[in-house]
Amino acid sequence: MPAAITSDPRVARVIAAFESLQPQDVARLAALYTEDARFKDPFNEVQGHAAIRGVFEHMFVALDEPRFVVTEAIVEGERCFLVWDFLFRFQRFDRGTTQTVRGGSHLRFAPD
Repeated sequence: MPAAITSDPRVARVIAAFESLQPQDVARLAALYTEDARFKDPFNEVQGHAAIRGVFEHMFVALDEPRFVVTEAIVEGERCFLVWDFLFRFQRFDRGTTQTVRGGSHLRFAPD
């Protein structure tokens, strides 16, 4: 992660976790979320550690070499917006072509 993206240690921790995420790390994502955290993307809307873990476990089963690259972080108080690229290859067809989905995540930090 380039240092210029953020100097906020909370945000840097989240970015580092997602940019280095591997299948064996998925269970550790719970440390980033409160027990009642909500996660929503175009394919899922879930709440709680187990459900969020399931989304990322499925990602590693369904896609080849999925990874996130955070390109921007906007932080204001307890809120953060991350701009990222999600890179992956489909397992079923066109396996050699890396796909890129550009997206963003809105985060709200708990006091702890």
